[in-house]
Amino acid sequence: MKLLRLGWVVSLLASSALPGAENPSWHASGKGGAVVAQNPKAVGAGIELLEKGGNAVDAAVATMLVASIMDYGMFCIGAEVPFMIYDAKKKEVKTLSGLGRAPLNKDDIKWYYEHAIPGNGGIKAVPVPGAVGLFFDALVVYGTKDFATVGAPALRILDGGGQDWYDELAATLRRLMEAEDRKEGTRVEKLKAARARFYTGDIAEELVRYYEEAGSFLRKADLAAHRTLVEEPVMVEYRGYEVYKCGTWTQGPYLCQTLQILEGFDLRKMGHLSADYIHVLVEALKLGLADRDYYYGDPRFVNVPMQQLLSQPYGDLRRGLIDMGKASLEVRPGNPVAMKALADDPGKYRPGPGGTTTCVVADKWGNFVSATPSGNSPYNICTTLGIAHGNRLRSLNTTPGHPNRIEAGKRPRITLTPTLVLKGGAPVLAISVAGGDLQDQTTLNCLLNVIEFGMNPKEAVSCARFSTRHHENSFNPDRKREISGLGQLTLQATIPATVRSNLAGRGHRVATAGGAIAAPVMLLHDRETDLLHAAGDPRAGRHAAVLQPVE
Repeated sequence: MKLLRLGWVVSLLASSALPGAENPSWHASGKGGAVVAQNPKAVGAGIELLEKGGNAVDAAVATMLVASIMDYGMFCIGAEVPFMIYDAKKKEVKTLSGLGRAPLNKDDIKWYYEHAIPGNGGIKAVPVPGAVGLFFDALVVYGTKDFATVGAPALRILDGGGQDWYDELAATLRRLMEAEDRKEGTRVEKLKAARARFYTGDIAEELVRYYEEAGSFLRKADLAAHRTLVEEPVMVEYRGYEVYKCGTWTQGPYLCQTLQILEGFDLRKMGHLSADYIHVLVEALKLGLADRDYYYGDPRFVNVPMQQLLSQPYGDLRRGLIDMGKASLEVRPGNPVAMKALADDPGKYRPGPGGTTTCVVADKWGNFVSATPSGNSPYNICTTLGIAHGNRLRSLNTTPGHPNRIEAGKRPRITLTPTLVLKGGAPVLAISVAGGDLQDQTTLNCLLNVIEFGMNPKEAVSCARFSTRHHENSFNPDRKREISGLGQLTLQATIPATVRSNLAGRGHRVATAGGAIAAPVMLLHDRETDLLHAAGDPRAGRHAAVLQPVE
């Protein structure tokens, strides 16, 4: 891929000349592997595993374990991780659902319909912890190292002292490592033994005691039933690139739908961040988001017409709804089954009104990982174990007939949405974004910066962006599903006033943002030079490092 140089300079954060040091810059280029995440110590943990000969999965798990400590408030070890991998040996993309479910007892689910899902969080908004299972299951299926090795950087940080839960979490990690060490057998058998101690052993029993005392509906059967589902991704082709997302247990597929709509526009001719360019992207996003809110839910419970939603004929129909001279102030889901641009009853759900961190990794063998670890605060912590839990059941609702309504054992439809992009069957890009409902909007901004305008990652993640609130609030479980941001368009303040005025004239309700809109990180493999280019938005405090840096 030919990368353009835009000719502007961004002041660098202090950078280290040594790979794996705890002082990475916000961007880096080189070979041998790369890590981009939020906290520098999380990046350093990933680089340490690459230095030890670990692959991208080993490094990603090490990175996320440290992130659960250093990015506490954005992610915690008892929360969730959607995870995508390009497996270089099998030459395929898979998704792993490190997401917990609602309680299995159907009588308990009735409570939510009688009293509502707690909108501000709380113990009854806690699903089964999914991240720990993801760590072990990813290492079992795709990793090469043991848990003791990938957990060592996190353990060093905990042993150094800090928060009042550090000692307890360190003891819990050591119990997992002890189970691994005591089990005789292969690396995989040892990992499975450690995982079992968390979900069915004495750690599970301690968690259940906490749940019972705190008022949670979760019990040992819920923990024992937890599985990290390895699933097929969804994919569309855009301008010769294959864009992969997780399924409809995330919001990810609507990015693919939006790209199908945009395929029919000459975006380069419009010009980067021109009024026409911003207008058409926002109007396409509104259509994709309307379908997200109307159709998406856990596909084990909801029959989502995914093939039709992602078809180019449906994208062509939806494209015809965009008026280049006027912003839509309506919520307009379509009907992909009947191949109609608009659904017969667009008002059925009347789409109404987090904390997340980021992780992308590539290794020298060509494996790519994109993950979006998250833990929606305020946390609920089992103090004896140091295990904090998020509140992801808030992302379900109690609206009758809604695809994302709460049911026993159901995964909430989450905003967490990593991205992998291939070209000619080989990985080119990995993107992860923190920012709730803004995640795929920001992914679209950054992805098109590369594909349409030839930017490198440090340019793509740091230039001006825009977003809309014309969608349901994915963190509001209110059954009314009312939208508070119809027509709202937020532009970064560096976008010229003439563009803002033009968009306001088309009916957009324009606001400006001085800081970063969401928090993207990106990895790009440049095949012409065989270099990895890694970057995270410095305005959002992201950091990047490579194993073998070059100037």
